[in-house]
Amino acid sequence: MRKTNEFPPPSLHSQTDTVMRGQNVSLSCFQQNKSLEITYFLFRGEKCLKTQDGKGEPMTFNLTVSEARDLGPYKCKAQVANCSKYSHPFNFTFADPVTTPVLNISVIQTKTGRYIMLRCISNKGSLPINYTFFEKNITISPVISKNVRKSAEFNITESNTAEVKEYKCKAKNRLPDHAKYSQAVTIPSTGRDCGPFCLQLLLLGLLLVLIVIILILAFWMLPKYKSRKAMKDSAPRVYGNIPMEAGIYANVCENQTGKRISFEILVGLRFLSLKFFKVIQRHMGKILKKLSILSPSRLSTQSHFPQIFYVCFSI
Repeated sequence: MRKTNEFPPPSLHSQTDTVMRGQNVSLSCFQQNKSLEITYFLFRGEKCLKTQDGKGEPMTFNLTVSEARDLGPYKCKAQVANCSKYSHPFNFTFADPVTTPVLNISVIQTKTGRYIMLRCISNKGSLPINYTFFEKNITISPVISKNVRKSAEFNITESNTAEVKEYKCKAKNRLPDHAKYSQAVTIPSTGRDCGPFCLQLLLLGLLLVLIVIILILAFWMLPKYKSRKAMKDSAPRVYGNIPMEAGIYANVCENQTGKRISFEILVGLRFLSLKFFKVIQRHMGKILKKLSILSPSRLSTQSHFPQIFYVCFSI
């Protein structure tokens, strides 16, 4: 009885009990008593497949599971002299790997957002199949197990429809290391719910349009002003009251009047541009801060852009 207690039955196990057809597997037989010289026998049913001798280390038997008879049952026998013990039976199970799943998305737009229905199915592979849904690389669903060949479904309600979303799903059955991912499906932005960002862009666009208008007016009036000034400088000076002199004087007065009007227009444009550029300077700093275009350390220097632009225009 003492010897029997010191020699318990061996254990037989494999890294996985679910295999594909033609897969190579390993069976390990182990006896806890490490001080004995043990002979190991591997049986499939009543047929002895392999024999190995060992001491203190588990014996490993390599097999190829190709047919139904290769599934088992397997038993391991450990023998020392006339004493032998058998392990519990071990069986393999055939399984087919899953194929790449297909992800279908349906979107229902509502007043407050959108309702998204995700459906994922792998058309081949041994059941049950476990499905998981992802937004980019973030898991957004629990594991959904299907024992029948039907799509796994997961629903999402989104209030912010201005962002672009990307979804995919994963299918996996009992076979280890044979998970498959679907192709990523992108849901485009609806262009709504833009909020303060769109308002800031609109304000910036209006300010730029005003700058362009001021520059066009300025460069359109400047050549006229120079041409009138040249005509005035080239005109002869007269100092009489004869009719011809009166006509020349009238032309000179007319030129001087045109010069005055042109000068007043330019002064008015410069005044308006000063006002507009002050507004631009005040708002552009806020916009650049909110849009994170410039870092805080550079914002103080870059905020002088409207002033520099105004000085160049004034010159």
